[in-house]
Amino acid sequence: MRIYLDNAATTPLDEDVIQEMLAVMREKYGNPSSIHAHGRQVRTLIEKARKTIAGLLHASPSEIFFTSGGTEADNMAIRQGILDHNITHAISSPIEHHAVENTLTQLADAGTIHLSLLDVDKKGKINLEQLDDLLTIHPHSLVSLMHANNELGTLTDIAAVSSICRRHGAIFHTDTVQTMGHYAHDMRELDVDFLTCAAHKFHGPKGVGFIYINHNVKIKPLVFGGAQERNMRGGTENVYGIIGLAKALENCYKHLHEHQNYIQALKSYMIEKLQLSVPGVDFNGETDPDKSLYTVLNVSFPEMDMADMLLFNLDIAGISASGGSACSSGSSIGSHVLTAIGVNPERPCVRFSFSKYNTKEEIDIVVDKLKELCNHPAQMS
Repeated sequence: MRIYLDNAATTPLDEDVIQEMLAVMREKYGNPSSIHAHGRQVRTLIEKARKTIAGLLHASPSEIFFTSGGTEADNMAIRQGILDHNITHAISSPIEHHAVENTLTQLADAGTIHLSLLDVDKKGKINLEQLDDLLTIHPHSLVSLMHANNELGTLTDIAAVSSICRRHGAIFHTDTVQTMGHYAHDMRELDVDFLTCAAHKFHGPKGVGFIYINHNVKIKPLVFGGAQERNMRGGTENVYGIIGLAKALENCYKHLHEHQNYIQALKSYMIEKLQLSVPGVDFNGETDPDKSLYTVLNVSFPEMDMADMLLFNLDIAGISASGGSACSSGSSIGSHVLTAIGVNPERPCVRFSFSKYNTKEEIDIVVDKLKELCNHPAQMS
């Protein structure tokens, strides 16, 4: 029996999502750019999926553009937002996902922008007063701040960020890859310019996502080629992925509060069990349910010999988790997020992330194994 607690990295596909995709694979194989009946059938499916997503977000279908995932969507928002609006200053934080951090750093290194990073506290909370001060000095900036940190789970009040940005005439991009499908995003109320999504974070397929572009913002394509996505992204659409994305997001919204309550209960249960079972355990980032993404728990374990073997031994025991950010899980480089919030590098940290498919029984098994490994570290192989 293997226990999967790395859902912030990717989630298992829902069965009805698989079936929906299979039906299209078997029966609807036309190129959506073709004008014949086979192509028109597939074009109709794509536009129906776009309409479904837009309806869930209370956006216009014309504001939804399909991409290969969150990384491409983040790159599109940041690069084109900066280049096409003649922006020379950007504001972000030191704990953003690499898709944001590396894109902004590359633009800064090339001399295209000056990059300012906001201060973050030990919980990973950004300094909104500092953001206001920076925008007072640099009003024509691009601001890029994620909704929930992928390693810590700490939530950012993006409505408050948006309000500050609007007051200063700044462009606001938010990476919602970890929160899409887990919270309701209402674009009638959330005044942002760019918002990004990856389907595989909410039981959809890998390799597909979308970018929301506010109708008031005009940018040029990041990927050139054909006239797909209303001339905004060249390349034949990932039809099966798009269909799966729409179905998965529809499922999430249908059971949103049920899943929120269930998964938050699992997270709270694991916190309580760890506090009782592992002396000296601590948690990185916010754990308050009102301030933290309910699917993510970053655990800081006491210093121990062979701390670098903790994840390995969990894997040997049949438990899949992550050492910080899963997108660089194969790297020996330490987490830039944990470094930024001042976590003691001698303490091993593990990110556990949950989904609707996890159970309390699984949490019991994991905590028992962690208790064994932390209380008897010499036994670690």
